[in-house]
Amino acid sequence: MSLDERKKWDGQIADVNGLYQVYDTDVANILTNFKYGECSNLGVGYCATKSNLVSSAREQLTMCGIQDFANGSCIIWGTEMEDRHNHLLPRGERKERARSHLFATTLMPTGPNSFDAEYVLQLDCGGNIPSFLTTPVIVDTVKSLFHHAKKYFVGGDGSDLSSYITAQAKQQLDSMHNLFAEKKGILFAT
Repeated sequence: MSLDERKKWDGQIADVNGLYQVYDTDVANILTNFKYGECSNLGVGYCATKSNLVSSAREQLTMCGIQDFANGSCIIWGTEMEDRHNHLLPRGERKERARSHLFATTLMPTGPNSFDAEYVLQLDCGGNIPSFLTTPVIVDTVKSLFHHAKKYFVGGDGSDLSSYITAQAKQQLDSMHNLFAEKKGILFAT
């Protein structure tokens, strides 16, 4: 997700950056034997928030992915990287680490033009701030996410959703055309 897109629903966001993308998700799929769906996106990302009345600026380093399933559902997931991975953080002044122990969005089709969404967030804001101060900020941000998503998925010709779907279809078609041109060999696993 781009910083501009995230700013549409998260007024606290200061930076969003996909730092280390795994381009060959076939390895992840072979290792898991597709037990958890097909991994279509995987990488390490960074985000930072602005300071507010309740807390100072925070930063996170997360491993994130997208698992697609045959029934059309998907899980968008992430988990916080440990302190031993701090060398992966972008250069610059360090901020207090907030920790998303787990976050996941599950999208499940319920009809030809509808789906259910479930959002799970297990977050430690870091520092010594009582949760009764941070919880309202988090709840407000999640509500903003769902309001933004509702507007986005209304769609229609010329909408952001329509443009995204068109771009995805073109990318899939291009990928099919280039599939064997880019492969140097075929790996068979049993």
